[in-house]
Amino acid sequence: MLLRACMPPESTPPQSSLMPDSPSPNGRAAIDMRQRQAEQMMASSMLRNWEPLPSQQKDTRNLSSWAVTIAIAVMFVGIILDNYWIGMSATLIAILVSLRLIWPVIASQVNDLLPEQRAQILGFLALFVATLGLFKFIGVYRSISNWLRRTTWDEFGSWAEWVGALGQIMIAVLAVYIAWRQYVISRDLTIQQNIITQQQTIDAYFQGISDLALDDEGMLEDWPQERAFAEGRTAAILASVDAAGKAKVLRFLSQSNLLTPLKRDYHLGRPILDGNGGYQEDRENGVCVIELGVMLANTNLSGTDLRWTDLSDAYFIRTNLSYCDLAKANLARTVLYEANLSYTDVKGTRFFYGVLETASPRSRNEPPNYRTGQYTGAVVERIDFTGVKNLSEEQRHYCCAWCGEASRATIPGGCAGIPNLLGR
Repeated sequence: MLLRACMPPESTPPQSSLMPDSPSPNGRAAIDMRQRQAEQMMASSMLRNWEPLPSQQKDTRNLSSWAVTIAIAVMFVGIILDNYWIGMSATLIAILVSLRLIWPVIASQVNDLLPEQRAQILGFLALFVATLGLFKFIGVYRSISNWLRRTTWDEFGSWAEWVGALGQIMIAVLAVYIAWRQYVISRDLTIQQNIITQQQTIDAYFQGISDLALDDEGMLEDWPQERAFAEGRTAAILASVDAAGKAKVLRFLSQSNLLTPLKRDYHLGRPILDGNGGYQEDRENGVCVIELGVMLANTNLSGTDLRWTDLSDAYFIRTNLSYCDLAKANLARTVLYEANLSYTDVKGTRFFYGVLETASPRSRNEPPNYRTGQYTGAVVERIDFTGVKNLSEEQRHYCCAWCGEASRATIPGGCAGIPNLLGR
């Protein structure tokens, strides 16, 4: 009746003179039967598709929650009264209602799994149950039971002491591990902070040098005092940063033409432009803004990027340049005595000016000749050339001729047929 009341009223066909006469009583009964069958089919479909409303679901959950709470309380009452039936009944009720509450979550989780994952979980459960059954049939449980019956439980007192001592040892190990992890984290934070502080120091140095160089009376002019201050700043920064920081400073100074001897007006000291947007170089009589001197002697520059860097006239005595990238770097007149160039890339690196036949290392007493190459070369005596990469034939001939017997054996490709012009 409820479903019939909810259905829309049937429309009454209009009376017309064209309508046929009313059906017979048997026809009316057949029509009523078909209408009742249609109503029953609609009702059954609605019942199949019926879902409880959200308010009904909420009420059901609230009732289940209250039922679980009451069952747990009754279970504790049974435990206190030591009444088996009260405790067992409340426990079973709590288990059943709890399963009803958590079953939708379990079902949704299982439905979200792929068929392969369900098969894997079923396999694990089957393996566990089969293992328990195997233990039963091979007598593992019986052996454990027999051992427990024969065991003298008084001996377990000493075992407990051993277990307690082992627990204390494990606690001590855990404390040491926690302390070690704290040290590692603190060390990493300190390293990160040092990197940030170093970068801030380098940025401040870049800004200070830029202010001096871009000033109207800046150190690009021939002011010895400002150049001395700039060299002092550079020496201080190079002594306080690591290898990567030193490489950054060198690349900045080189790309800024602060390490290159520039041609200057002898009256005003100002550098002379080359007409192409840059300054003219003067290797023979020019003045560098900053001269590196011995700032990088006996330092570590291993693994750094020094490509296209002008390092001419600098002293790299016993400097570690292993695994560096020196492609297109200028090492003319650089003192590399006892330096380490192992596994360094020297593709296009300049070791001298002029031609190979007349080029020779720098001299303390003789001025350089940049046309012939005399006294313009790098001092390569006692250098470790092991594994040097991209060493050209011209570079190999120069290094073999002037590196000495101790270094000739380390040059890739050997020095066969190349005379030792150094004489030692």
